[in-house]
Amino acid sequence: MFSFLKKIDKESFLKTDIHSHLLPGIDDGVKSWEESLKIIRTLANLGVEKIITTPHIMSDYYENTPEIIRSKLDALIVQTKEEGLNIAIEAAAEYYVDEKIFKYVEDNGEMLSFGNNYVLIETSFLNKPNILNDFIFLLQSKGYNPILAHPERYIYIQENYDLIKEFISKNVLLQINVNALVGYYSPAAKKLAEFIIKNKDISFLGSDIHNEKHLDIYQKAIKTKYFQKCRQLPILNNSL
Repeated sequence: MFSFLKKIDKESFLKTDIHSHLLPGIDDGVKSWEESLKIIRTLANLGVEKIITTPHIMSDYYENTPEIIRSKLDALIVQTKEEGLNIAIEAAAEYYVDEKIFKYVEDNGEMLSFGNNYVLIETSFLNKPNILNDFIFLLQSKGYNPILAHPERYIYIQENYDLIKEFISKNVLLQINVNALVGYYSPAAKKLAEFIIKNKDISFLGSDIHNEKHLDIYQKAIKTKYFQKCRQLPILNNSL
């Protein structure tokens, strides 16, 4: 068993995961504390030393607040300690870009950030929101550094790769989902993820684990050629 874990540790160079859904009952992530702890234990065995879990904040679906997220985080930290898991657990959020969150930021609502005031954002998978550029500017004007979650999954980017350079020109950081590298989401998402890595436009890798199935895929994805290519890139995960 020891040699197996050492082999996996060598393949998985990430010490910090910045995107997951491991607080049960508040979004479409894990359904129980047991499932969360099993995933955390496995990630720890893979060499992860810190998890920054990021529940959805999405109008009309997952109306989470900093208070709700912190309460769940506190309970999870207690359980990890009881289980003897030597891993740091923090929480931020994955913010869905819409008019409601725009107004919230405009009104100086508290945003759950991490690291260098990073804020993880996501959009509709089909269409680029009309307010996206304005929202990016708004976040930056408030001192936040936006990270676009899983750009490889958005169809509007799959159809226009030039948007990658547009985001980078606006100082938006890009976070690829590791599971995209085995084609889990779609062949188009895999192709775009590889393109972003090949062109060194990636800043973060994330597991985006919601459940045990995602964990199984993740363990396969960390063995892919393009995951290994990221070893040679200035990925920011391990700076957190």
